[in-house]
Amino acid sequence: MFRGAVFIAKHDLACALKQKETLLWVFVMPIVFFFFIGTVTGGSGGGVGPSKPVELAVHLPGDGGFLVEELFAALEEEDYTIVRVASVAELEGRTRRLVLPEPAQGHANLTASLLAGNPALVRLEREGGGSVADLDELRLGRAVYGLLADLVVLEVEGRELDRAALDELQAAPRALSLSVRPAGKRRELPSGYSQTVPGTLVMFTLLVLLTSGSILLVIERERGLLRRLAATPIRRPAIVLGKWLGKMALAAVQIGFAMLAGTWLFGMDWGEDLPMVCVVLAAWAAFCTSAAILCANLVRSEGQMAGLGVLSTLLLAALGGCWWPIEITADWMQALAAWLPTGWTMDALHQLIHFGHGPASALRSVALLLAGALVLGGLAARKLRYA
Repeated sequence: MFRGAVFIAKHDLACALKQKETLLWVFVMPIVFFFFIGTVTGGSGGGVGPSKPVELAVHLPGDGGFLVEELFAALEEEDYTIVRVASVAELEGRTRRLVLPEPAQGHANLTASLLAGNPALVRLEREGGGSVADLDELRLGRAVYGLLADLVVLEVEGRELDRAALDELQAAPRALSLSVRPAGKRRELPSGYSQTVPGTLVMFTLLVLLTSGSILLVIERERGLLRRLAATPIRRPAIVLGKWLGKMALAAVQIGFAMLAGTWLFGMDWGEDLPMVCVVLAAWAAFCTSAAILCANLVRSEGQMAGLGVLSTLLLAALGGCWWPIEITADWMQALAAWLPTGWTMDALHQLIHFGHGPASALRSVALLLAGALVLGGLAARKLRYA
């Protein structure tokens, strides 16, 4: 039985990987989706967890004075590393650029110009957009307006606007302070590539199996190949198992390649529980495989299978949190995701990769996926049609 099943599985995998459409959607399109969706949603930016210092390129002609130095110190407190460049031309190509104005005519530097009451526009330029760009604007705003507020306080108190007075004010105890820390073990909210790579992987595994994988089985039935297979000494359970193993192998190729590409090309960090992440993805692959075989035996044509595969994949991906973190959606959508297989999978991956809740947090999702795989697999075995 197992020898016949393995023979069928190898043949099915080889046939699937010979199809140009399958090669395109397994090896090319995931990378395209990783890049475009990940870039649009914030690149490699993390979430609400501890931020990492990022470079901020600045061109400052001459000495800016103590106010500019105070601004740079405030930006460093916002987790920026100030990189001073020698010319404006060197700012080109930098991801983040801070453009400071020239001092007003008749003033030695920007600080003297500002203290004389001349307005100055500080401009942040950056490549890309999304949530990370919004975070940059927030950080710069805190630094600039914090320094401005200190100057207003000194002026109201009638004190001299110099470095000593500013340092004394900043060293004074604050009447109001804000303490921010994670509630529980949550480390970061998924965003950028850290959300896109797992989400796209989950979506494409389902898409490839419900299209290329299922359509191949429909073609075999329409062309009489399954009838010929039924006439061989290979028993029906071995045929079902072989078809299941073949599509499971295709899912393994899809998942393995997507994980490697996400890691090497986009710097995806799979967290501290990589073995459990693999278990979750294996359970998801098993669920998709059983669903693919069942759907292939319910439809009547290749066109029906293609339409059903694409429509169901897009619907489940959108509602299950593959396109965006389900945690940012409305309560009703989060409740709905808890009933969907894509929701189970993405929740388990978020718990392991982003929230650091450990392997036990994914056990429920794995159990649901495996139970679904068994139920759908059993139905697929009963519904298998040779003609």
